[in-house]
Amino acid sequence: MSRRALRAALVAPLLGAAVAAIRPIPATALTFAPCQGSPRFDCATLPVPLDRSGRVAGTVNLSVERLATALAPAASAVLALAGGPGQATLPLDDFIARAMSPALAARDLILFDQRGTGTSDPLSCRAFAAPATGSVGRLLERCALQIGPARGAYTTQESVADVESLRRAAGYERLVLYGTSYGTKVALQYAARYPTHVEALVLDSVVPANGPEPLAIPSFGAIPAVLAELCSNHACANITANPLRDLARLTARLRRRPLRGSAFDGAGHRRAARVSESDLLQILQAGDLNPALRALLPAAVRSALRGDPAPLVRLHLLALGLIPSVPRQPVENSPPIDEALFAATSCEETPFPWQRERPPATRLSEALAAVHALPSGDFFPFDARTALATDLVPDCAYWPDASPAPAPAGALPAVPTLILSGGQDLRTPSSVAAQVAAQIPGAQLQVVPYTGHSVLGSDFSGCAAAAVSAFFAASRVAPCVPRSDPFAPTPIAPTKLAYVPAPRHLGGRPGRTLTAVLDTLIDLSRQVISATLQAEQELPSGSSFGGLRGGYARLTSSAAMLRRYSFVSGVQLSGTFPVRNGALQPATIRISGRQAAPGTVTFGLRGFVSGRLGRVHFHVSLATVKLSRSSAAPGGAGPWPWDAGAWPARVSGFRLTGPVEARPSRLP
Repeated sequence: MSRRALRAALVAPLLGAAVAAIRPIPATALTFAPCQGSPRFDCATLPVPLDRSGRVAGTVNLSVERLATALAPAASAVLALAGGPGQATLPLDDFIARAMSPALAARDLILFDQRGTGTSDPLSCRAFAAPATGSVGRLLERCALQIGPARGAYTTQESVADVESLRRAAGYERLVLYGTSYGTKVALQYAARYPTHVEALVLDSVVPANGPEPLAIPSFGAIPAVLAELCSNHACANITANPLRDLARLTARLRRRPLRGSAFDGAGHRRAARVSESDLLQILQAGDLNPALRALLPAAVRSALRGDPAPLVRLHLLALGLIPSVPRQPVENSPPIDEALFAATSCEETPFPWQRERPPATRLSEALAAVHALPSGDFFPFDARTALATDLVPDCAYWPDASPAPAPAGALPAVPTLILSGGQDLRTPSSVAAQVAAQIPGAQLQVVPYTGHSVLGSDFSGCAAAAVSAFFAASRVAPCVPRSDPFAPTPIAPTKLAYVPAPRHLGGRPGRTLTAVLDTLIDLSRQVISATLQAEQELPSGSSFGGLRGGYARLTSSAAMLRRYSFVSGVQLSGTFPVRNGALQPATIRISGRQAAPGTVTFGLRGFVSGRLGRVHFHVSLATVKLSRSSAAPGGAGPWPWDAGAWPARVSGFRLTGPVEARPSRLP
């Protein structure tokens, strides 16, 4: 739970022991009826007390969906818990049904939007609807006062009680709890509080029952291992010998002075930009959810150290979601995070290093003292100031707590447990998953290489899905066999044409120009994939991308239009590719620029390009063109860099026909 996640939501207008005073849970029976627009599922509404301590009157109506097994009536159910806190579960119903299908032969699937999220009486405050003014902390303070005392009822403890109310109302003896990220915290607290009602646990990207750690120290500790895995198998051989050392050198420079550079917008206009140490940390955090951003990082850091800020500036804008330029706001397809709920739950129960009854200024002083008392190496390669500035601490200091401090969670029961962790997940690192696994007798931990946060939704290897199948077949889960990274690190962007190699049969400036043209198209493809994964949805027609060195490209459902689009300084591409089924079709592109051999390049079928560059006519097989490489390992088909150019994509962007066709997607 980072400050960046909260800040991004707010700037856009947008645990264990039972409490003695809890009132009895009403034995309300659920009445299901077919869901409108989703006939596979049945729907119901369950009213639950807003505040079971009785301090605040009222109810919350939980929206519930059920996918019934054919073996009705089921004695148990799989109950899914989404992340956040604040993410709605019901929009994920089809994905969850697929992911948990091995468990559903004799069990129902129960989904519900947790209190304050989705359609379960979503929490809101007027402060977030108005244009943001002042600090985020003061904005949170206004929000808290607008919600009133009820803000103390949106805690994990109340969500745990909601799960128990739902179990009783639906008539299940036991539950299989499937949680992702924050949902794992709810699942763990429920298991500690109601152990006899838990049949099994499936925990994806674990947040501890008493977590998360407020300063994200485990996340900083995971950075070296994440970078090492990203560059494993010589994947960064032509980029860097030591990505962690590069990152440390760059953070030290940014600590003294932010990096200043520029980027080209969707109209090809140059815009000044800067990257600070905090921005660099935010890029790393964004890579948890976007493997394309992780792949771009090592080369961008290396370029910045060499005096070329453009790749890192562009990466920062991608991480912020400011690339591409879009003609309209895209339709929201991904489950939203309820901003007010996120703030309420996070600020009410995160174990911040201060006394809850203190005023904001005192809280901040206590937090600062706690941070300075820690070893400086806890945040390496960043410093304590940056860690504090990018966390929720400075903002939640202004949140007036309306609930008591959470009680420590109890011991976890010895129930069958599968824990999934991404090898490149920083926000819920594998070290934390291992600690939780050690608390549950017999728990199985599956670490999936080359995968970030939310493993079942982002694993391209099939390892996590196989683990779920084995787990529910009562088989031992086999360890993942490391494979190549589907999002391999990208090469360093050439700063001049002289650094670009020429094909075997087309030497000199014409040959280097042809290689630069192909490098440019692959780079554009990477930007489309990165931006689409960052937006978690299909980009709208008309989205446009500025070139790294100038110009722009505009993409529609039927065409990709390039206007002096440049990836290598002095080499510009202009023309239009027809697009059919997401693939670029044969076309002729004009090449210009002060460094280029001017002329035309025609992309045909069967992997050949032809045309005239300078005074040279050519007809070249793409298989003979050695593009910019990040790895010393041989490519999949001679010198053509399949791994460098063919990231898997769940995007409706484009791909070249022939050798650089993108691999099929496995993402939902």
